[in-house]
Amino acid sequence: MPVEEPLSLTPEAAHPSQFALLGQRRFAPFFWTQFLGAGNDNLYKFAFTVMVTYQLQVSWLPSSLAGLVIGALFILPYLLFSATSGQLADKFDKAALIRVLKLWEVAIMALAAWGFHRQDPALLLACIFFMGLQSTVFGPVKYAYLPQHLNERELTGGNGMVEMGTFVAILLGNVAGGLLIALPEVGARWTAWACLALAVLGWLTSLKVPATPATDPGLKINWNPVSETWRNLKLAGESKTVFRSILGISWMWFIGAVLMSQFPSFAKDVLHGNEQVASLLLVVFSIGIAVGSLLCETLSRRHVEIGLVPVGAIGMSVFAIDLYLASRGLQAGTTEHTLRSFVAEPAHWRVMADLTLLAFSAGIYSVPMYALIQLRSPASHRARIIAANNILNALFMVASALIAGALLHLGLSIPEVFLVMGLLNVVVGFYIFLLVPEYLLRFVAFLASRLVYRFQVRGDEHIPVRGPAILVSNHVSFVDAILLMAASPRPIVFIMDHRIFKLPVLGWLFKLARAIPIAPQKEDPATYERAFERAAEVLAQGQLLCIFPEGAITRDGQLQEFKGGIMKILERQAVPVVPIALRNLWGSFFSRVEEGQAMVRPFRRGLFSRVGLVAGEAVAPQDVSPADLRERVGRLLAA
Repeated sequence: MPVEEPLSLTPEAAHPSQFALLGQRRFAPFFWTQFLGAGNDNLYKFAFTVMVTYQLQVSWLPSSLAGLVIGALFILPYLLFSATSGQLADKFDKAALIRVLKLWEVAIMALAAWGFHRQDPALLLACIFFMGLQSTVFGPVKYAYLPQHLNERELTGGNGMVEMGTFVAILLGNVAGGLLIALPEVGARWTAWACLALAVLGWLTSLKVPATPATDPGLKINWNPVSETWRNLKLAGESKTVFRSILGISWMWFIGAVLMSQFPSFAKDVLHGNEQVASLLLVVFSIGIAVGSLLCETLSRRHVEIGLVPVGAIGMSVFAIDLYLASRGLQAGTTEHTLRSFVAEPAHWRVMADLTLLAFSAGIYSVPMYALIQLRSPASHRARIIAANNILNALFMVASALIAGALLHLGLSIPEVFLVMGLLNVVVGFYIFLLVPEYLLRFVAFLASRLVYRFQVRGDEHIPVRGPAILVSNHVSFVDAILLMAASPRPIVFIMDHRIFKLPVLGWLFKLARAIPIAPQKEDPATYERAFERAAEVLAQGQLLCIFPEGAITRDGQLQEFKGGIMKILERQAVPVVPIALRNLWGSFFSRVEEGQAMVRPFRRGLFSRVGLVAGEAVAPQDVSPADLRERVGRLLAA
């Protein structure tokens, strides 16, 4: 039997923060296994790059091309074998696959150790390809593992920990590889032993990874990478939100690859620094990514909050553009900057701040997208969709190298390339957010619930993460729907008074949210009937539907009588009903207070007015009545 959904935990069993996951077997062995693997990959790659650049003279591998060839060989398997890897991750137990892959890593590193001993670049290049292949197979396993062991409230934090761990491992691997290979006489030997030791340690930690059953054990493997790649892309394209999230992640890797590939030249030719300065840039960039990734759980209130994605996109553009402005006026000194002299210059702190904040923005941009893909992808072929993501990531990274090279060939300076990336990010981000309005809507909800109000949510575990349900709420203000969006772990389709669609900004937002207009039956019977037909379609598709049973925004702050429309909806689709109370919104800018008028005197309750939402337990459809729902919402208001 396929595993349909990930392990579900009650809120009481959930961890207090993402760091607590490191004390739990369902996460810690997996985290350290992937951490050691990422560190080993980068230790090996960087040490080998330094070796062929500074220590070996290889006629067929000039030092100027060494980094490019090594990087290309490592990424080539992602293009060739990601499709097959996704199938393997869906068909077999992921914990068993992880252990096989870590044993494979031990064998590769044993071969690489022999290559370092003989200083054989051909053998070491072959091991680069094998490590790339091992990472290719591990990728879908890595991201498909998390949603089988973490619930929706833990998924953002878990992904943040993995992203943080990956970039810290990349940083430590590069630093260790550079230091070890540079040791006189013993560098190659110590590097070989370090790679082998990390591989063995990774295999030992993998033995503790808990069983993770196959999600589609009956799957027949298609070994044709071309046809399977196309099939994976089609699977990913079945959900527009998922596929465009994949494109968004690939775009982030495009920009990241351009930046990181230019760090050495940027440090030398623009910042006029030595190798230590180039390493410092990598350090601050990695720290920025790590901090941004870790903060996602706090900023998202432990939900998959894609409203963070536009925040990250804006930050990436702003700080890429400012990096250009900060670096274009730097003057060359008489001597090359050491690390100490570089940090002593105040102008260089702006450059480091831009790099850190750009990377920070990339962290809060990417983590919610990864979590969304994991949450929204069907469990039976989640790994294959993640494989499609890896394929597109690889293609975008290859394209980034070609485009960056073309821009430099056309005569653009490195800061100008950064400027182009920042401006392109504005265009691409705007395009993606128009194609997937959910990002923009969640962004508006994110800003409203954190900047306009101090928004406290309780009982949100009662709002179902999957499956159809109806949310019923009291109606206090013109932003009730926006606050409900902010509290919900997934999109909501609202039934709303047709007149609200005529409001200049809110009307446009609700149209973007595919809200369903409804009019009184006597006034417009066609619109009335069409609203109920559309509501039935929404629930049949397994989505969340929200109605305001009072029929209009309250004019006196009191809970009004609930009308019978809810019963008409349940006659067509019998689904659970979740009562919700919006609290303390009466008297705010967006509610009717003075002579029935709303949106007058914006600061009448001061800045950051405290408001709240409380969700109650779901009511079975056969137990629903308007009077009972009103009583339940009233109790939540008084709680």
